[in-house]
Amino acid sequence: MSILKGIRVLDCSIAMAGPFAAQRMGDMGADVIKVEPVTGEWQRHASAGGARGNRINVSFLSLNRNKRSLSVDLKTDEGRAVLLEAVKTADVFLQNYRPGVAKRLGVDYETLASVNPRLIYVSMSGYGEDGPYAMRPGQDLILQGMSGAMKSTGRAGEPPTAAGQYLVDAITAYSAFEGALAALFHRERTGEGQKVEVNMLDAITTLQMQELTVFTKGGIAQTRSQEPHAHVYIRAPYGAFQTADGYIILAFPPLDQLGRIFGNQRLQELDAEQHGFSHRDEIFRITREALLARPSAEWLDIFDKAGIWAGPVYGYQDLVDDPQIAHNRTFVEYDHPTEGHVKAPGFPIRFSRTPCEVRRGAPLNGEHSREILAELGFDEARIAQLTRAGIVHDEADR
Repeated sequence: MSILKGIRVLDCSIAMAGPFAAQRMGDMGADVIKVEPVTGEWQRHASAGGARGNRINVSFLSLNRNKRSLSVDLKTDEGRAVLLEAVKTADVFLQNYRPGVAKRLGVDYETLASVNPRLIYVSMSGYGEDGPYAMRPGQDLILQGMSGAMKSTGRAGEPPTAAGQYLVDAITAYSAFEGALAALFHRERTGEGQKVEVNMLDAITTLQMQELTVFTKGGIAQTRSQEPHAHVYIRAPYGAFQTADGYIILAFPPLDQLGRIFGNQRLQELDAEQHGFSHRDEIFRITREALLARPSAEWLDIFDKAGIWAGPVYGYQDLVDDPQIAHNRTFVEYDHPTEGHVKAPGFPIRFSRTPCEVRRGAPLNGEHSREILAELGFDEARIAQLTRAGIVHDEADR
């Protein structure tokens, strides 16, 4: 039995952070009902990288497995009445509307808690539900820029460096997931539901716990170097370095040991803690020149035998083909009824007694509307009336 079996989640979120958090709960066995507009969630129509599928684009496919779709117009009284029936049966309600929208739709915490006092209501926003930035758009790259993190890497004088993934969305998703689980645990002890608030600005700020404490308490300025050092608060050498046939990562080895490997007297004279920061550019240049002499595999073998932290620089195909990835079963594979064979990142958490599994792929818009309404007690005549009026979309009616 999956660990969250018996927990029902109403996922009223869009884009990445909310759907990703809900998918994590679905992976652990929760019954996740994705509540969508009758036209379908925004992400169904906005492909990442231009990757479109047969009936579901790939970005939506990646964030919505293990969910059922209820397609309903919440801007109508009848549509809201349908949702309130679902709320009576739910354990978690998750939304990432802009501040004020939930209230206008009649799906704010106070309204839903009056229907179901045991409900865990997870509200996600860009900057918080109030305050001077509350109405600003909460988009990943905008928050990366605001977080300060883009000036912790790269060269002095060069443009800020963005992360190569939707970093803020991902950490916000995990914060919401963590908050929902903690609130469920509290409810198990007390019987009480509650509201859980998560925002992207706080999530990406607290992710930098170490860096920001070094700045606020340690008084160390966020100073980029002339060379492409990988982090302002880590001593050199630290970054991606070119070899004779590619690139490798080298992570702050002891300078005397590195100097002996390179046959470089200057490195052997430098103290790692004392000079690793003050001589970053010099150390980087010495390292860069030395590593050009051999191919990546030779260097990695040398560093491995010496106990020095080093590793390859992968592209996605290298990652997918890596033997440790295969050993870990990091990717899951399954067949989707409209999109065919799917291979995607799976479950980063392992449970010895309650394993995660793919029970279904991402749903078509409204694929389960009729099924869910029947579970909520709506009879066939009422379901037919709602679908004819366009308040509920049933994929089977296409």
